[in-house]
Amino acid sequence: MSGAVQAGFAPPTGPDAPVPARPRRRWLLVATVAWALLLALLTWLSVRDDPPTVREQRSLAEAGPRADRATGELAAAAGPSALLELTPPQLDRGCRVTPFADGAALTRGVEVAVAEGGERELLDRIAERLPARWRAGVRLTPDGPRLRADAGEFVAVDGRPAGDGRIRLTVRTGCRPLGDGYPSVSAPAGAETAALADALRALGQPAQAAPHLVSAPCPGGGVARTARVDGLTTSTGLAVALGPLATGGPALETADTYAYRTGPLTVLATTAVESPRVSATAPCA
Repeated sequence: MSGAVQAGFAPPTGPDAPVPARPRRRWLLVATVAWALLLALLTWLSVRDDPPTVREQRSLAEAGPRADRATGELAAAAGPSALLELTPPQLDRGCRVTPFADGAALTRGVEVAVAEGGERELLDRIAERLPARWRAGVRLTPDGPRLRADAGEFVAVDGRPAGDGRIRLTVRTGCRPLGDGYPSVSAPAGAETAALADALRALGQPAQAAPHLVSAPCPGGGVARTARVDGLTTSTGLAVALGPLATGGPALETADTYAYRTGPLTVLATTAVESPRVSATAPCA
């Protein structure tokens, strides 16, 4: 019988049969790895060099001024007679913009004191005064009324009650490439520092280092400014100590908060456990 392999039949296999090479599979693996590395490189170059088209491509150096302007818009929308104060900016580092890049997130804010029960009315009024392009609106949630708006450039605005008689308005950039960093707004101190010093003396507070100054550009020009000292501790009642300075009477008085106006300035003192402080604010005109 002939040992020739007939056409159409596979050659015999066994322990002595040669193992066929698999160059195609190896090349496929190499090509896949190379393609993944190329995509990673292109993503990094795009974030670094291309014109921004998504939030993650706008650095904090670019988003920071937008957040500052949005803070000023909120202060202006609250109105010159509002009992407001600018809260210190918070820069949180360590978030991830992409799997290949670290970033930072900026949060700015405005707090407004209001008579208890007037929170929804105040949020509605602020939403109506914000720029139309922000598409601001207030809706009722299980946690109370909440304002939402879009300040542009992926900067989000949120407003909600933060305890009895307080509204917290927040501006957030979300995680961004750090770039050249956050170019914070700086403005020279004004009359608010003198008003704060008067309040501290009346409260019997010891001499303090320079107060924390926070500012934001107003949409119609000028700057809103807050001078603030944290850690208020006093054994004297707020109304007893500050009443003589409130020539027109208190603008707001509760168990732990006392606010009054002196000219265009607002002075607010609170012994609330979460944030005892004294502040004086020059609002947007």
